Amino acid sequence: MRRMRLLIAAWMMMGLLAPVSAPAQTAPAPPPPAASRIEVDIELVLALDISYSMDIEELALQREGYAQAFRSAEVKKAIAGGEIGRIAVLMFDWASSMDQRVSVPWTLLDTPESIDAFADRIAAIPIRRASRTSISGAIDFAVAQLAGNPYEGTRRVIDVSGDGPNNNGRPVLPARDDALAKGTTINGLPIVMKRGGWGDIDELDEYYKACVIGGPRAFMVPIRAREEFIPAIRTKILLEIADLQPMDLPLLNPFNGLIRRAQATPGKRVDCLVGERQWRDRWERGG
Repeated sequence: MRRMRLLIAAWMMMGLLAPVSAPAQTAPAPPPPAASRIEVDIELVLALDISYSMDIEELALQREGYAQAFRSAEVKKAIAGGEIGRIAVLMFDWASSMDQRVSVPWTLLDTPESIDAFADRIAAIPIRRASRTSISGAIDFAVAQLAGNPYEGTRRVIDVSGDGPNNNGRPVLPARDDALAKGTTINGLPIVMKRGGWGDIDELDEYYKACVIGGPRAFMVPIRAREEFIPAIRTKILLEIADLQPMDLPLLNPFNGLIRRAQATPGKRVDCLVGERQWRDRWERGG
């Protein structure tokens, strides 16, 4: 795995990877016996925000970003270069605490053909939108999917994308902490594109760092412009699969200033209930 990390770092330095500038629920099946599970390098859950604050173009770019990531030669090499050489991935859409829908069920990726087929399934998912933003609901749903799948990964990772703070369901911190207590890592893809709406907050990336991501080697890659969707998602997927971190990369690599570690910024105070307060204030003012 160390060799693979260094190899990917070399790809980045050679310019093979583009730099990034700054309501139906599916119940998981009962977990199979541990002895019958298929060993994989990572159990990866991709949780995609489809709330109304995302416009149709952004939702399409989000889908295309994930599809292109898995089609890329770098991600295929990272999968093949793992200790086991295969991974398991599930994708679902989320909005409110009662709206999570599996769009691509658990899939074993162990050959270039299976990876391409997975990318094709992502690209074919119909785009939908729904109300509210429950990051806590997405995390809880992802944890349930991890508990009921037929795979045994050396790592378990939840990849959460979103463009706003939690404003529905239980508070996000207890959901995050419950997931971390199970040995799960939560990484983030905060979409930091303020539109002047009531649900926008300053420094969504800081909110994700303080309130959403966590666990071993957790990190996030913020998106600040439409043209960053596809390269940012590809970067994040590659780092997750290869278990790569900024400290593994040369100091001159352009990713070093963009990928944020899980540690909170010194002196920075973040209100992890800011979304709930916004929603309460909105309705107290008459909606």
